[in-house]
Amino acid sequence: MNARVAPSEVIDGVYYVHPDSAVDDRGRFTEIFREEWVPGARKMVQVNRSESKANVLRGMHYHLFQADYWYVTHGHAFIALFDFRAASKTAEKTETLEIKEGDDRGIYIPPGVAHGFYAVTDTTLLYMVDQYFDGTDELGIFWADPALEILWPGESPTVSERDATCPMLADVPEENLPL
Repeated sequence: MNARVAPSEVIDGVYYVHPDSAVDDRGRFTEIFREEWVPGARKMVQVNRSESKANVLRGMHYHLFQADYWYVTHGHAFIALFDFRAASKTAEKTETLEIKEGDDRGIYIPPGVAHGFYAVTDTTLLYMVDQYFDGTDELGIFWADPALEILWPGESPTVSERDATCPMLADVPEENLPL
């Protein structure tokens, strides 16, 4: 199967994937990711499923080594990205978008790009990663830091203790800064 792939117009290295589907009287089949579709993508080694209730916010997370590929299978997610890579030509740029069930759109997020999402409705997100889970590469920035310039929808979202205690952008330790 094929996909239409477009680079983000805001953040370098982020790609939007619109896979084709085969639909017939039995239903629908969609191949949601191929490594060859995304320039520079590495082999994905782990697939995870995140189920979030409406008004849950997860983020802002980033990795020094791991890339992610996200695909909403149920619900409606408001997604925020922040280019935290000092050497990037789009450093400190913010991008937001919404993906709903049925949009058939994936998003490739390279290492060093912080990412988070707000569940507008109950939402299921499949995400593939190119590194096995490593807690030392699970880093974060405080989701409500004004420096990120993210206008999150909703009021008083449900946030994990981890996400509520992430440092402000200006306070991230030097050893946790992406290149």
